[in-house]
Amino acid sequence: MGSEQSKVAQLIETYGLASMGAELERAWLGDNQERQSLRDLADRFNQAVLMAAIRDAGMDVIDGEPANFYRLLTADDVSAGKRIEARNRLERAGTDVAKLEDQFVTYQAIRYYLRNVRDVSYDPGTGTEQVERERGTIDRLRSRVETIVRDTVDRLKTADKLTIGEYRVFVSIDIRCQDCGTRHSISDLLDRGSCNCQ
Repeated sequence: MGSEQSKVAQLIETYGLASMGAELERAWLGDNQERQSLRDLADRFNQAVLMAAIRDAGMDVIDGEPANFYRLLTADDVSAGKRIEARNRLERAGTDVAKLEDQFVTYQAIRYYLRNVRDVSYDPGTGTEQVERERGTIDRLRSRVETIVRDTVDRLKTADKLTIGEYRVFVSIDIRCQDCGTRHSISDLLDRGSCNCQ
């Protein structure tokens, strides 16, 4: 499969993020650093895309501001007012926020890019493939739920049964260990390999 089928590769070319591919690869493999999850890498990549879009729009930002913009646009715990305020500020500065949000990639896109475009595989030892297979099953279910919810909202909106502006659907699956009381997203738990139980 070629890079022309990879959204990540296309965005790297579009925004001139030439070093990003090698950075993602090193972070995923954990070369001389703590290994990062695919979700962390997706956030890292999306922040780089946001920074490039802000740069291309000629917007002046201070250190840390692009990361904060990304949080305001994507985090579940951000109020609608704060999100709209961030969108308006970016749009006033010449950033097409709707286009930008459409360009944000999922961790599945990062995984595809690393495996199929950069031909990288991570295999720390026995059992990893099973975890990845099970993760894939959960990812497909999560994606299916997201699609069903989006289709439902769109149908209700079209039928004038629901009023909503531009929106995004978030599907999170958390697991709480009753023994140690810790709560993790399923992705984090699979990455960690354990909760806080000794």
